[in-house]
Amino acid sequence: MTLTVIHHQFSVDDYARMRESGILTEDDRVELLAGEILVMSPIGPFHVGIVNKLNKLLNALVDDDGIVSVQNPIRLNDYSEPQPDMAVLRPRDDFYMYALATPDDILLLIEVADHSLAYDRDTKLPQYAESVIREVWIVDVTQRVIEQYTEPVQDHYTHMHKVLYASAITATTLPKLQFTTDRIF
Repeated sequence: MTLTVIHHQFSVDDYARMRESGILTEDDRVELLAGEILVMSPIGPFHVGIVNKLNKLLNALVDDDGIVSVQNPIRLNDYSEPQPDMAVLRPRDDFYMYALATPDDILLLIEVADHSLAYDRDTKLPQYAESVIREVWIVDVTQRVIEQYTEPVQDHYTHMHKVLYASAITATTLPKLQFTTDRIF
Protein backbone atom coordinates (compact mmCIF):
# COMPACT_ATOMS: atom_id res chain seq x y z
CA MET A 1 0.00 0.00 0.00
CA THR A 2 1.30 3.43 -0.92
CA LEU A 3 0.72 6.27 1.48
CA THR A 4 0.10 9.65 -0.08
CA VAL A 5 1.24 12.58 2.03
CA ILE A 6 -0.90 15.65 1.58
CA HIS A 7 0.40 19.02 2.72
CA HIS A 8 -2.17 21.67 3.55
CA GLN A 9 -1.10 25.12 2.41
CA PHE A 10 -1.86 27.85 4.95
CA SER A 11 -2.18 31.47 3.94
CA VAL A 12 -1.08 34.38 6.10
CA ASP A 13 -4.78 34.99 6.79
CA ASP A 14 -5.19 31.38 8.02
CA TYR A 15 -2.08 31.84 10.15
CA ALA A 16 -3.45 35.07 11.65
CA ARG A 17 -6.75 33.36 12.50
CA MET A 18 -4.83 30.57 14.28
CA ARG A 19 -3.10 33.19 16.44
CA GLU A 20 -6.34 35.09 17.08
CA SER A 21 -8.21 31.93 18.10
CA GLY A 22 -5.43 30.73 20.42
CA ILE A 23 -4.44 27.70 18.34
CA LEU A 24 -1.02 29.35 18.11
CA THR A 25 0.25 31.52 20.95
CA GLU A 26 3.08 34.01 21.37
CA ASP A 27 5.06 31.26 23.11
CA ASP A 28 4.94 28.99 20.04
CA ARG A 29 8.25 29.22 18.17
CA VAL A 30 6.80 28.85 14.69
CA GLU A 31 6.78 30.74 11.42
CA LEU A 32 4.87 30.44 8.16
CA LEU A 33 7.04 29.73 5.13
CA ALA A 34 5.75 28.74 1.70
CA GLY A 35 2.37 27.83 3.19
CA GLU A 36 3.79 25.53 5.88
CA ILE A 37 3.95 26.22 9.59
CA LEU A 38 7.49 25.38 10.64
CA VAL A 39 8.92 25.03 14.14
CA MET A 40 11.92 27.27 14.74
CA SER A 41 15.03 26.24 16.67
CA PRO A 42 15.17 27.16 20.35
CA ILE A 43 17.14 30.30 21.12
CA GLY A 44 20.13 29.86 23.42
CA PRO A 45 22.13 32.49 25.35
CA PHE A 46 24.87 32.87 22.70
CA HIS A 47 22.25 33.54 20.01
CA VAL A 48 20.53 36.05 22.32
CA GLY A 49 23.84 37.82 22.97
CA ILE A 50 24.65 38.18 19.27
CA VAL A 51 21.15 39.52 18.53
CA ASN A 52 21.46 42.00 21.42
CA LYS A 53 24.88 43.19 20.22
CA LEU A 54 23.57 43.58 16.66
CA ASN A 55 20.51 45.45 17.93
CA LYS A 56 22.62 47.99 19.82
CA LEU A 57 25.10 48.37 16.97
CA LEU A 58 22.52 48.64 14.17
CA ASN A 59 20.41 51.18 16.05
CA ALA A 60 23.49 53.39 16.58
CA LEU A 61 24.58 53.14 12.93
CA VAL A 62 21.18 53.32 11.21
CA ASP A 63 19.85 56.19 13.34
CA ASP A 64 16.88 57.81 11.55
CA ASP A 65 17.60 56.18 8.17
CA GLY A 66 15.79 52.99 9.17
CA ILE A 67 13.90 51.05 11.81
CA VAL A 68 15.66 48.09 13.41
CA SER A 69 13.13 45.31 13.97
CA VAL A 70 14.14 42.41 16.23
CA GLN A 71 12.60 38.95 15.74
CA ASN A 72 9.37 40.36 14.33
CA PRO A 73 7.39 38.85 11.45
CA ILE A 74 7.55 40.17 7.91
CA ARG A 75 5.08 39.39 5.15
CA LEU A 76 6.81 38.09 2.04
CA ASN A 77 3.63 37.12 0.18
CA ASP A 78 0.24 35.49 0.81
CA TYR A 79 1.89 32.26 2.06
CA SER A 80 5.02 33.35 3.93
CA GLU A 81 5.41 35.26 7.16
CA PRO A 82 8.87 34.42 8.53
CA GLN A 83 10.46 35.94 11.62
CA PRO A 84 14.04 36.93 10.83
CA ASP A 85 16.30 37.68 13.76
CA MET A 86 16.84 41.26 12.58
CA ALA A 87 15.44 43.47 9.87
CA VAL A 88 16.37 47.00 8.96
CA LEU A 89 13.23 48.57 7.56
CA ARG A 90 12.57 51.76 5.65
CA PRO A 91 11.44 54.51 8.02
CA ARG A 92 7.67 54.79 8.35
CA ASP A 93 5.70 57.16 10.57
CA ASP A 94 3.57 54.37 12.06
CA PHE A 95 6.63 52.15 12.80
CA TYR A 96 4.74 49.27 11.09
CA MET A 97 2.00 49.34 13.70
CA TYR A 98 -0.81 48.88 11.17
CA ALA A 99 0.77 46.48 8.68
CA LEU A 100 3.75 44.15 8.67
CA ALA A 101 6.79 45.02 6.61
CA THR A 102 6.80 43.64 3.07
CA PRO A 103 9.78 43.07 0.74
CA ASP A 104 9.69 46.68 -0.53
CA ASP A 105 10.13 47.90 3.07
CA ILE A 106 13.20 45.79 3.82
CA LEU A 107 16.67 47.26 3.50
CA LEU A 108 18.46 44.34 5.16
CA LEU A 109 17.52 41.01 6.77
CA ILE A 110 19.79 39.22 9.22
CA GLU A 111 19.56 35.62 10.40
CA VAL A 112 21.72 34.61 13.36
CA ALA A 113 22.54 30.93 12.88
CA ASP A 114 23.95 28.59 15.45
CA HIS A 115 21.78 25.46 15.23
CA SER A 116 19.71 26.83 12.34
CA LEU A 117 22.41 27.34 9.70
CA ALA A 118 21.12 24.72 7.23
CA TYR A 119 17.51 25.90 7.68
CA ASP A 120 18.48 29.54 7.18
CA ARG A 121 20.55 28.80 4.05
CA ASP A 122 18.46 26.09 2.42
CA THR A 123 14.90 27.00 3.38
CA LYS A 124 14.65 30.69 4.26
CA LEU A 125 17.27 32.20 1.95
CA PRO A 126 15.58 30.98 -1.30
CA GLN A 127 12.28 32.45 -0.04
CA TYR A 128 13.98 35.79 0.61
CA ALA A 129 15.56 35.75 -2.87
CA GLU A 130 12.27 34.86 -4.53
CA SER A 131 10.67 37.82 -2.69
CA VAL A 132 13.49 40.07 -3.96
CA ILE A 133 14.89 40.99 -0.56
CA ARG A 134 17.92 42.90 -1.80
CA GLU A 135 20.33 41.96 0.96
CA VAL A 136 20.47 39.17 3.56
CA TRP A 137 23.19 38.41 6.08
CA ILE A 138 23.56 35.03 7.72
CA VAL A 139 25.65 35.32 10.86
CA ASP A 140 27.36 31.96 11.33
CA VAL A 141 28.16 32.09 15.05
CA THR A 142 30.13 28.82 15.03
CA GLN A 143 32.59 29.93 12.32
CA ARG A 144 32.41 33.64 13.34
CA VAL A 145 31.65 34.56 9.73
CA ILE A 146 28.94 36.71 8.15
CA GLU A 147 27.66 35.54 4.77
CA GLN A 148 26.45 38.58 2.83
CA TYR A 149 23.94 37.73 0.08
CA THR A 150 22.99 40.28 -2.60
CA GLU A 151 21.57 40.46 -6.13
CA PRO A 152 18.55 38.14 -5.91
CA VAL A 153 17.40 36.39 -9.08
CA GLN A 154 14.45 33.98 -8.96
CA ASP A 155 15.03 31.85 -5.84
CA HIS A 156 18.74 32.43 -5.25
CA TYR A 157 21.29 35.17 -4.71
CA THR A 158 23.84 35.68 -7.46
CA HIS A 159 26.44 37.15 -5.12
CA MET A 160 27.67 35.82 -1.77
CA HIS A 161 30.54 37.37 0.12
CA LYS A 162 32.01 35.75 3.25
CA VAL A 163 33.16 38.31 5.78
CA LEU A 164 35.70 36.74 8.10
CA TYR A 165 36.29 37.50 11.77
CA ALA A 166 37.61 41.02 12.43
CA SER A 167 36.94 42.09 8.82
CA ALA A 168 34.73 44.99 7.78
CA ILE A 169 31.23 44.50 6.43
CA THR A 170 29.20 47.22 4.72
CA ALA A 171 25.54 46.93 3.80
CA THR A 172 25.07 47.52 0.08
CA THR A 173 21.57 48.85 0.73
CA LEU A 174 22.63 51.26 3.49
CA PRO A 175 26.38 52.08 3.26
CA LYS A 176 26.46 53.89 6.62
CA LEU A 177 25.84 50.47 8.14
CA GLN A 178 29.48 49.39 8.37
CA PHE A 179 31.46 47.70 11.17
CA THR A 180 34.07 45.03 11.80
CA THR A 181 32.73 41.63 12.77
CA ASP A 182 34.74 41.43 16.00
CA ARG A 183 32.22 43.93 17.41
CA ILE A 184 29.55 41.24 17.51
CA PHE A 185 31.52 38.01 18.03
